[in-house]
Amino acid sequence: MPHLNLSADEVLTTTRAVRKRLDFDRPVDPAVLRECLEIALQAPSGSNSQGWHFVLVTDAAKKAAIAEFYLKAFDDYEAGPAQPTKQHLDDPSMAPTQERVLSSARYLADNLARVPAMLIPCCAGRPDAAGLPHGVVASIYGSILPAVWSFMLAARERGLGTCWTSLHLSYEREIATLLGIPDDVAQVALIPIAYSHGTQFQPAPRKSLDAVLHSNSW
Repeated sequence: MPHLNLSADEVLTTTRAVRKRLDFDRPVDPAVLRECLEIALQAPSGSNSQGWHFVLVTDAAKKAAIAEFYLKAFDDYEAGPAQPTKQHLDDPSMAPTQERVLSSARYLADNLARVPAMLIPCCAGRPDAAGLPHGVVASIYGSILPAVWSFMLAARERGLGTCWTSLHLSYEREIATLLGIPDDVAQVALIPIAYSHGTQFQPAPRKSLDAVLHSNSW
């Protein structure tokens, strides 16, 4: 598929979490995913370690197994205090937005097995290892997250929808066994990938910059 010819600013401000608009029936060419991953490899990493790994899952049986774990994790999440409708309770105007977010998240959980591809980015080392200093943990995540975001931006430019998810990590060990991921490699996310129904996305409503910007002191 040809690129969407978006400016850098447009890609950065319109790369949304795509869930209900994922096209489950349109195949994704593996060559397109490789293009996006080649771009991801240009991201910075701490000390130029490049300790990232990317597990691309397209096998239907493995996708179904992962989706089953994800759905279990989502059911627990939906019943807990961190789900979207229990956030921003101090701002009633956010309620409709949060209801839509939860509905969209539930839709993805119910349909995850249908996505053409899943990407599970991983990093060498375990950030949850006992006794690691905060700075080391930050460096580990800081050496994989930019690459994943670069992948998602490249996917957006090619008409693909993605969504950052992490609920599967409640069953990280089980999924590692399923995919043969070594014990000393940490999964950090699960990115569903599909072409989107339509390619027009808008910047999302966000809090004012002044509410979160601190100049020279908090």
